[in-house]
Amino acid sequence: MAEAQKRLSHTTLKRRQRFHPKRDVRPAVLAKANRLVIWVAAFIGLSFLAIVILEAVLG
Repeated sequence: MAEAQKRLSHTTLKRRQRFHPKRDVRPAVLAKANRLVIWVAAFIGLSFLAIVILEAVLG
């Protein structure tokens, strides 16, 4: 069983993809997009909490 699993993982394991300047998005662009997504998610979460707290205080 372990031998079959080892053989399977060896064949299905992909090599790590290297950065290709003409084909791939630059890492800096990805980092900027990730920061934007995190900022937007934090803003939405804080807005939701603010609305819940406001409803609890007023209602």
